[in-house]
Amino acid sequence: MSAAPASGAGAAAAPVSDPKSASGSAPGSAGTPQRFPLPDIGVMLPFGAVIAALLVGVMLVAALGVPIKDAIAAFLDGAFGSAYVITESIHRALVFALIGTGFVLADRANLTNVGGEGQIAMGGIASTAICLYGGVSHLPLGLSFILPMLGATLAGMAWGAIAGVLKAKGGTNEVISTLLLSFIGVWLLYWSVQSTALLRRPMTGSATLPESLEIPDATKLPVMFPDSDFALHIGLPLTLVLAIVVAVVLNRTLFGLQLKAVGLNPTAARRAGMPIARNIILALALAGALGGLAGAMMLQGQQTVLKAGFSSGYGYDGLVVGLLARRSITGVIAGALLFGFLRSGGINMEMVAAVPTALVTVIQGLIILTIAGIAFITEKKGRAA
Repeated sequence: MSAAPASGAGAAAAPVSDPKSASGSAPGSAGTPQRFPLPDIGVMLPFGAVIAALLVGVMLVAALGVPIKDAIAAFLDGAFGSAYVITESIHRALVFALIGTGFVLADRANLTNVGGEGQIAMGGIASTAICLYGGVSHLPLGLSFILPMLGATLAGMAWGAIAGVLKAKGGTNEVISTLLLSFIGVWLLYWSVQSTALLRRPMTGSATLPESLEIPDATKLPVMFPDSDFALHIGLPLTLVLAIVVAVVLNRTLFGLQLKAVGLNPTAARRAGMPIARNIILALALAGALGGLAGAMMLQGQQTVLKAGFSSGYGYDGLVVGLLARRSITGVIAGALLFGFLRSGGINMEMVAAVPTALVTVIQGLIILTIAGIAFITEKKGRAA
């Protein structure tokens, strides 16, 4: 008689092991060391560059023989000391943000727009001409200030499109063309305020300054909070809306995808049927449009008079903001605020603590060099790996 199947633990079938319960297989188990994610180099790089540049700036202040405590106090007072200086810092940041946003937009197609200075100048010229001689000061529904801004935007767009056509049709390097167009734009502005046949105010004596008449009050940008000490104009929400629109266009639309394809591999993009020349021209034209709008915002929101030196180097500051942002619109806003307050604080440091404003330019240069150097080393290590 055959024996009955044995029962109990000894005869039971071996249980199938669960990979999640096996030793060393579960995340965070005692047998496996837990790994923590490393910080994103794209986020840490600009932050580290700014900190390093500021530390070098402090050392340079000390080398000048200025007490560091006095210099820092003057800087903070100039950047945050009153509602007025905070407002002016934000207004400067708006210009930097528009130029930086244009830089990021063009950079998506692997195009480097360094012509912000000239685009600001062309926008300022167009805005001044329309405000003073366009007959818009009596128009209703805000058209008195909207039309000059629109004209400035179109002027900047045309200026950027010139570089785009040269790039798309003639293969001209856009760095060279946008830079040279900046020189031309700045000299056109200088000519405009030097000639009474153009925009210079009527000469009533030898002391008449080479500048335009003040634009009418109706063409100035309205203030959002008239009864507040923070006299922020409507350029603030406009700039934020445009930044959001550009971010959406670059990341959520076919046009943004085409710009990225053109930037990564123009040959493959052409074989896929994408309009290479049109996208190049449009990218630089849109970047120029934002620069022209920045010029209108400077004139109608702050200066109200066109004069030689109108652009004040803001186009180059906006370029640095775009580089610092590393293709991020959020980074553009953060960088623009940083540089807006940095410039305001630097001006006050010169007046109060006798620290040259050139120190701010040195800090900006150090930020660029630090980012470029670390990015180069990181990329070289990545290729070696």
